[in-house]
Amino acid sequence: MPNRLADETSPYLQQHADNPVDWYPWGEEALRRAREEDKPILLSIGYSACHWCHVMAHESFEDPDVAAAMNRLFVNVKVDREERPDIDQIYQSAHQALTGRGGGWPLTMFLTPDQRPFFGGTYFPKTPRYNLPGFADLCAQVERVYREQRQAVDAQNDQLQVVLERAQASSIDSSEPDQAPIEAAATELKRLFDPVHGGLGGAPKFPNPAILEFCLRRGMTAGDDRLLSLVLLTLREMARGGINDHLGGGFARYSVDATWTIPHFEKMLYDNGPLLGLYAQAWQATGDPSFAQVCEHTAGWLTREMQSPEGGFCSSLDADSEHEEGRFYVWSREQVSGVLDATEYALFARVYGLDGAPNFEGRHWHLRICRDQQDVAHELGLDEAHAHRILASARAKLLASRETRVRPARDDKVLTSWNALAIQGMVHAARVFEREDWLDSARRALAFVQRVLWRDGRLLATSKDGTAHLNAYLDDHAFLLAALLEMLQTDFDRMHLQFATALADTLLARFEDPNGGFYFTSHDHEQLMLRPRNGHDNATPSGNGVAATSLQRLGHLTGDPRYLSAAERTLRAFQAQIAAQPSAFCSLLIAQEEWLRTPTMVILRGDPSIMQTWRRVLVRAPDPARIEMSIPAGVGDLPTILDKPAGVGRVNAWVCRGVTCLTPVSEVSDLLERLREPPG
Repeated sequence: MPNRLADETSPYLQQHADNPVDWYPWGEEALRRAREEDKPILLSIGYSACHWCHVMAHESFEDPDVAAAMNRLFVNVKVDREERPDIDQIYQSAHQALTGRGGGWPLTMFLTPDQRPFFGGTYFPKTPRYNLPGFADLCAQVERVYREQRQAVDAQNDQLQVVLERAQASSIDSSEPDQAPIEAAATELKRLFDPVHGGLGGAPKFPNPAILEFCLRRGMTAGDDRLLSLVLLTLREMARGGINDHLGGGFARYSVDATWTIPHFEKMLYDNGPLLGLYAQAWQATGDPSFAQVCEHTAGWLTREMQSPEGGFCSSLDADSEHEEGRFYVWSREQVSGVLDATEYALFARVYGLDGAPNFEGRHWHLRICRDQQDVAHELGLDEAHAHRILASARAKLLASRETRVRPARDDKVLTSWNALAIQGMVHAARVFEREDWLDSARRALAFVQRVLWRDGRLLATSKDGTAHLNAYLDDHAFLLAALLEMLQTDFDRMHLQFATALADTLLARFEDPNGGFYFTSHDHEQLMLRPRNGHDNATPSGNGVAATSLQRLGHLTGDPRYLSAAERTLRAFQAQIAAQPSAFCSLLIAQEEWLRTPTMVILRGDPSIMQTWRRVLVRAPDPARIEMSIPAGVGDLPTILDKPAGVGRVNAWVCRGVTCLTPVSEVSDLLERLREPPG
């Protein structure tokens, strides 16, 4: 019989519904039973695309003997870290404090009935190996410690609580935000970048979109050519590497090597939305057609494989298919040559490395660009344009062949925060490349969020199969606010502005710490052992950083000082932490840059068809810190700074900094001249 997880919305929890383990979802029922029976809690946290989560499930959770031991000794609780990032943050921090090592998934933590952890780890094998104990034996030892050494367990818990609360503690910091940590972060990152393959450090390598965005902005706005060259190198090498799916589009979560060749094959929505926006900005900075191609492929993957018929974007694709990681993506030479004709194979094999040794487990090839197309074309006596068409044909044939394979599972829950990241990236790329189809995709996703996940002035975190639930987090509100501001710059609508102000007001009312910054959970959230409040970036950007930037920008648009003040309080609250480790706080440093140098705002008013020409010129003269508003003639009921008279048969353009706007111009050349002038 299925256990309690069968009724959950999370595909990850549903994957465990047929386990013989007596799983509970996180909630009062499980916590009450633990208290009443004085049983420790075995908390297992993972997500549906996680390879090692599947391994541990097959080895231990599906085994009747291991499950019987778990059921006898513990109250067993399963958590999807994507639906409950609050719980995941707490126990990842606890794991690090207890073990001195970084966490990961699956996260396996043993808790007292009052939710406090006293032992933990990540993956444990069924039988002893990898210098790890067998899981059933470990369970017996942990439960014995709980029963026989309660005083020591309680003393350790008290110490751990102090450590965790001290790390989250907030205080009013009078330090004035300045340029020093921004420069320090840039210097540190230049030292950490791999000068050959890009990315930070060695293997494994993660895309780190928040860091790349900070570096790209600094390179474009501060004239830091070294930093710009390193981030562009990283983007090019990622695009050439196997972390990029050269047939279907989209980026995997990370590379297991230093050359971006072999990925951990799961694809996450939260990476691909920001990377789409970054590659669009990189194209603006360079005009490099390879960056445009990445945008084409990534946006195509998002709309083709990840967008539901209802409009929302799904969360992830699994790393595994047919119980093997990467099986869906890798090739043999015979498989490739069986699909392509001789000319296609000759070119494709040289460009994508099939003429060399296998790069995946010694017997298969995972596609990456090994040689430049033009060099191989010259070697084969082919015209470069003809070679381009041949490669496009080969990729299309191989993609069609790959589609006949057993596909990796898709986690089709819709997460508000990850959808917001995808919407923001899609909208920016749509504006840069004038792609109405991409803009329409973003519109449909935003409409889904507003229709399904915004209920009576409250935001919900997740939706699946018609059920939307869970109190939304800081990231949901901050990322969605940023996405709305991006949408306003591309497709101005007063309703988007109203929604943005409603979200900002919710942030201030339900999440703000009186000492500055924002808690990860709302004031009326379920009481947990800790209330997270973090400023550093993780795989996703810092909610506090995105909130600070977005509130500042909204404050400049609306003239509401509450938003500007909240952003400043946030920056001040994290100054001590930023100073200690600047490069860990890139999202907050982006906000700090805009606090130190108020962004230039360009306001265009007039006929939409004429304004499009002006918008095209602005795209070719990029400034990531610039806010651009194109408001058609006839739109009224606007904030004071946006309420400018529209040109009749022409465009009127204003350049504003803060509350000061220069006199309008009606020639695009005059606008560009204004933008070249230093701030006064």
